[in-house]
Amino acid sequence: MLKTRITELLGIEYPIVAGGMQWLSRAEFAAAVSNAGALGTLTAATHATKEELVAEIRKTRELTDRPFGVNISMLPDVSHKGLTDIFVEAVIREKVPVVETSGRSPEEYVPDLKKAGVKIIHKVPAVRFALKAQRVGVDAVTIVGYECGGHPGMDDVTTLAMIPKAARLLTIPVLAGGGVADARGFLAALAMGAEGVVMGTRFMATRECIAHDRFKDWIVNASETDTLMIMRSIRNPLRAMKNSASLKVLEMEGRGASLEELLTVIGGKAGKKALFEGDLENGVISLGQCIGNIDSVLTVREVVQELAAGAVMNMERLKRIFS
Repeated sequence: MLKTRITELLGIEYPIVAGGMQWLSRAEFAAAVSNAGALGTLTAATHATKEELVAEIRKTRELTDRPFGVNISMLPDVSHKGLTDIFVEAVIREKVPVVETSGRSPEEYVPDLKKAGVKIIHKVPAVRFALKAQRVGVDAVTIVGYECGGHPGMDDVTTLAMIPKAARLLTIPVLAGGGVADARGFLAALAMGAEGVVMGTRFMATRECIAHDRFKDWIVNASETDTLMIMRSIRNPLRAMKNSASLKVLEMEGRGASLEELLTVIGGKAGKKALFEGDLENGVISLGQCIGNIDSVLTVREVVQELAAGAVMNMERLKRIFS
């Protein structure tokens, strides 16, 4: 067991949170992470209705008696507001202990979530947004840097640069996201002042993850240069697997393609097919640069234990250096 403000806040053994991964973060996976002593997370965006999310929450609760969370991406597009509302309602109604929000400020939902006793972790790509999140009353923030899979923001600043600043300026706990896949990265994040880490890409290469084995094998054999950034032209940058689809998006952006044109490639159906059918060239899949530090497919429990035990071992090495 490792004790930080995050473990105390969330009631978990290890300060490790599984980042919400659309389609992949289902009940069995989230429960496996929570049962390993970390925090498993369901992804609300996987579900089209409130009833679907409620069913997944209840299924998770059947598989674990430990805390778990729900990720809700509060996209700025007003067309998504109704969906955000019903997902928040589901979290409150089902008494989910933790919610991870992202995409825009959760301010309007904070009072109701707090009243229901839900712990709020807000994910941001910059320290200035973390400070705002603290002002509106969230319990913790996740800072994701340029290395992360998914959406790292427009500033191109690394996790290494942001976490020490965030830890210095904020009073609420900070989680580090982006670039962490092994014990060294985990310990480094804690040394920089983070109270824990959020990992997505590392958990993709686990036995409990429902992605296709061909995709997991690709991760194990990939290097840190096998991702690229797309969607900057629409101010929603995404770090994704380097494949035919993402390279096509870059080419389209280079010639000024419209959002409607880009959606023919970046739409979710192709990415879902890539994850579940192993067609690795024709879908956009979010992945972080930490793939270069992943060399095996393990169980979720093995990943968590390896991070915890490895951090202790590396701490002993540091003690010898400073003795």
